[in-house]
Amino acid sequence: MRATFLDRDGVINRAIVRAGRPYPPASVAELEILPGVASALGALRAAGFRLIVVSNQPDVARGSTPQAAVAQINEALLSALPLDAIRCCLHDHQHECDCRKPRPGLLLRAAAEFGIDLSSSWMVGDRWRDIAAGRAAGCRTIFIDYAYDEARPQQPHHCVASLAEAAQIILGEST
Repeated sequence: MRATFLDRDGVINRAIVRAGRPYPPASVAELEILPGVASALGALRAAGFRLIVVSNQPDVARGSTPQAAVAQINEALLSALPLDAIRCCLHDHQHECDCRKPRPGLLLRAAAEFGIDLSSSWMVGDRWRDIAAGRAAGCRTIFIDYAYDEARPQQPHHCVASLAEAAQIILGEST
């Protein structure tokens, strides 16, 4: 079994960019699925990929976003898109958990749960932490580059402008 792991904010739905940095939507009312996402996910699903979102949501630990709001956004995405699962780390960096990207814990747990071969799987993200987690888990990586005002990833396998472009690469290289 192979999977495409996907970051949530900036890959599946529009991130809210303030001062060059991306932030998650605060509620379902702010949630906007990005153009082309549903068809890209449909093509990946038709090719036999499990579709698993792995997302850092530290605003829960910081007290600025209720866990219920994250759950409602995730439920809306699961209802609207052909996703197998959404796994979130609700910790902040000082907790030093193994599930907060750039650590690969979310990917490793999902691989064990779903019987996924990480070496034939992909991680798609829009931040350096996503790419680092994917590489640490043994996946191929694709960076969606929005030119955020923050650190860039180290050696992603591919750089693209959208999930639709990422899906084309995945499908082309995974036949």
